Amino acid sequence: MTGLYYEEFEVGRTIEHEKRRTVSESDNQRFCDMTMNQQPLHLDAEFAGDSQFGERLVNGLYTMSLAVGLSIPDTTDGTIVANLGYDDVSHPNPVFHGDTLRAQTTVLDKRETSDGERGVVTMKVEVFNQHDDLVCEFERTALSLKREFAVDADGD
Repeated sequence: MTGLYYEEFEVGRTIEHEKRRTVSESDNQRFCDMTMNQQPLHLDAEFAGDSQFGERLVNGLYTMSLAVGLSIPDTTDGTIVANLGYDDVSHPNPVFHGDTLRAQTTVLDKRETSDGERGVVTMKVEVFNQHDDLVCEFERTALSLKREFAVDADGD
């Protein structure tokens, strides 16, 4: 377990996630297939070639999902009760096959639940390509365990 307990989140702290991923054509194709998203801008090279982008774009939901995955080890791995929401999603720049993405998370807010056993943490996740262009940003709200109420692997 590498995630942070509620008490360890500090409002204003920015966490640079070390893991990166180069997005392949196969990643984009499989994600579109799994989600039944057949948008030709993601899948049809001829169609996308005639667009303002000149080539296929990576599905924006893949980009967002990848960012969540890149951020989990440093934020909520093993310490989350539930994801409560994703808000204010934007994709200011496109992602193309071959782009290498990285993410960073900034803690925006936190508050204890009424029972005092958990806490709600709101984080801003930003995704950048290899040129440091912002390609996706969103707020993620999670219900986080407090250390004193967490159950260890032995059930204690």
